[in-house]
Amino acid sequence: MLFAQVPGASDVKKILIHAAQQNKVAHAQLFIGKEGGVQLALALAYATYLNCENPSDEDACGECRSCRNAEKLMYPDLHFVVPTVLTKKVTKREDATSEKFLPEWRTFLKEENGLYKNVADWVDYIGGENKQALITRQESRQIVKALSVKAHQNGFKIVLVWMPELMQAPAANAVLKILEEPPAKTLFFMVTNDPEKLIVTILSRTQKIYVPSPSDQDALAFLTQQGIEEEKAKRVAFLSDGNIREALRIAADVPDQSEDLFKSWMRACFKSNYTEIITKWSEEFNKLGKEGQKSFFKFGLTLLREAMLIKNEADNVVRLDEEAHNFAKNFSTVLTDKNLPALVNHFNDAFYFIERNGNPKIIFVSLSIKVGKAFGR
Repeated sequence: MLFAQVPGASDVKKILIHAAQQNKVAHAQLFIGKEGGVQLALALAYATYLNCENPSDEDACGECRSCRNAEKLMYPDLHFVVPTVLTKKVTKREDATSEKFLPEWRTFLKEENGLYKNVADWVDYIGGENKQALITRQESRQIVKALSVKAHQNGFKIVLVWMPELMQAPAANAVLKILEEPPAKTLFFMVTNDPEKLIVTILSRTQKIYVPSPSDQDALAFLTQQGIEEEKAKRVAFLSDGNIREALRIAADVPDQSEDLFKSWMRACFKSNYTEIITKWSEEFNKLGKEGQKSFFKFGLTLLREAMLIKNEADNVVRLDEEAHNFAKNFSTVLTDKNLPALVNHFNDAFYFIERNGNPKIIFVSLSIKVGKAFGR
């Protein structure tokens, strides 16, 4: 991965390159960005640059042995730590380490635009059947093992941890010990969407790299490079609001399951059709899996925000496609200064309970009743 292949983040790229040129590379760095952002791509590009044999002032050369290996994600001094689940292939939790899933991880990144995808996409890719992905304590042993070996090419040994917020406490504590006393020429790159879920001691020991979402122009350039017609790319870039994963989904005309479910469910809530909610929509919600359920609530909160903008005649800043915009416009007619704050609180509470492994069906039905009451049904 080269910096030139990463959409946007030009100022951050300059900062990273300057640090490398000044030999002031922090041994533990936390790349922070929104879901669908370029933080993983940027971390990989920086890893490539640091071990490039002939780097320029703007990028790695892309041609040396190190760069060629990095492009294939086969660089021997780059170690990945990613969330895993039990699958038909890996049936014991103690065996569910990143090393077991490394071939799938490489394929996921290279063939499925995985650089911009989320944990739910990864779990689905490896056949996790909506299970909760975790970074377990077994990973800490793998890290220690990997770092005990001398670097193959006299460069940096780099451990890239994707989604460190999903580390179990024993894993986080073990990683903390290594962060405090890292071996020579060892770097930790952590890539996160939600730094607030990391333990405070890890946050305090990492240099934070805030990665901005790509601008509409950055997204447009990226999409046209993917072969998408310019006019369509302009519309997609605007609607995706810096989320490359979402941009690729919209461009491919792939429907969002949580969005379709939300619209049908909301209509049922407004009609107080709780029989339908319990017998049909709660089952559909349950099938989404934990990450899909979280996406469902995120979409709901987004729609509430956009509907509020429409209600206040701020359509020009609404970022929805035509179908979703029409739904939000109709939805805005039943929003009031009283029920809007209540709805936002109900959605945030439901998201909180899902994250903490509450029963999805109970959470969904409870929320449905609260939404119906908020509409005075």
